[in-house]
Amino acid sequence: MTVPVVRFTVAGQDTASPGLGRQYTVVFDGDCRVCTRLSNVLRQWDGGRALEVVSSQQQGVMARFPWIPPRAYAEALQLVAADGTTWQGSAAVEQLLHLLPRGRLVAWVFKVPYVRVVADRFYRWFARNRYRLGCGSHCQSRPLDVMWAEAEREPG
Repeated sequence: MTVPVVRFTVAGQDTASPGLGRQYTVVFDGDCRVCTRLSNVLRQWDGGRALEVVSSQQQGVMARFPWIPPRAYAEALQLVAADGTTWQGSAAVEQLLHLLPRGRLVAWVFKVPYVRVVADRFYRWFARNRYRLGCGSHCQSRPLDVMWAEAEREPG
C-alpha cells in the first residue's frame, strides 16, 4: 500500500528527510523482540548502504514523518523513501526485498499470482500476534491496545 504524501518544511528545511544520507528509512516496532531481531537482519543485509533502520519509539520519528498516522506505527512496518513515498506492512517487505541484494533472491516470489494477497494476510496476522511470538511476559500486556482504546472513544 502506498500512502499519499504531504510535505512539511520548517524554517526552509524539509522535515521528511530520512537523515544519514540514506535512500530509505525503515520504521519498526522497537517493543517487539521479533521485529527487533528482523531489523538487525535488515541492517546486516544492507551493510549500511541504503537503509536507516529506526524504532517507532525513537524520539522524533513521528515528527519526521507527519503524514503517517501514529496508529500506523503500531500496526505495521513503515518504509519511507527519500522523496516521501511510503510503503506499509507486506508492501514494505516486498519493496525491501527488491532493494536488498540478498532479498532479490526471493523477491521473485511476489510475481506469482495471489502471493501478494497471501503475504498481506500473513503480515496482518503476524502484526496482530507479534507480541506473543518470541516475546516474554512483558509483551503479553500489549500496552499499545490500551493506549489506542482511550484515543478511539467518542467525546461526550
